[in-house]
Amino acid sequence: MAKIKDLKELYVAELEDLYDAEKRIVKTLPKVAEQATEPQLRRALTEHLEQTRKHVQRLEQVFDGLGESAKGKTCDGMKGILAEGDNALDDVDGTNVRDAAIIAACQRVEHYEMAAYGTVRQWAEQLNDTTGARLLEQTLEEEKAADQKLTDIALSRSNERAETGRRAAGTSS
Repeated sequence: MAKIKDLKELYVAELEDLYDAEKRIVKTLPKVAEQATEPQLRRALTEHLEQTRKHVQRLEQVFDGLGESAKGKTCDGMKGILAEGDNALDDVDGTNVRDAAIIAACQRVEHYEMAAYGTVRQWAEQLNDTTGARLLEQTLEEEKAADQKLTDIALSRSNERAETGRRAAGTSS
């Protein structure tokens, strides 16, 4: 593969990385939502799955606007974050702790995406890709909102339930 020589090539390469990341999330999120025990968390994950499908479509629009075909290159970062989340869920014993672990894993995904979308949105602006910048900003705002929703769910119930589960396990020993 040829070396990246300018910002536009870097922009396209990062879009390809994000495209792969979003497609991986679309595959993973249904399995994660199924494991959630808190109805509010399950609903939030299901809603975000629909948003993520739209994120894929928006990326396809950005590629179209650049005259590029929408294709992904392996996103090693997301691949690792998703594997780490999967391992964390395997290590969890009990439903009270599972939702807290799901939220933590999903927030790692959201933070990765926020960093990536913030970067490519800025590059789009610098490259005068106004349509791309607008589409990427829309996705960035949705990722921020999803992260906040996860925080709200964690603070309203999930973390407390996980703590209660720990205390209950500690008192039964």
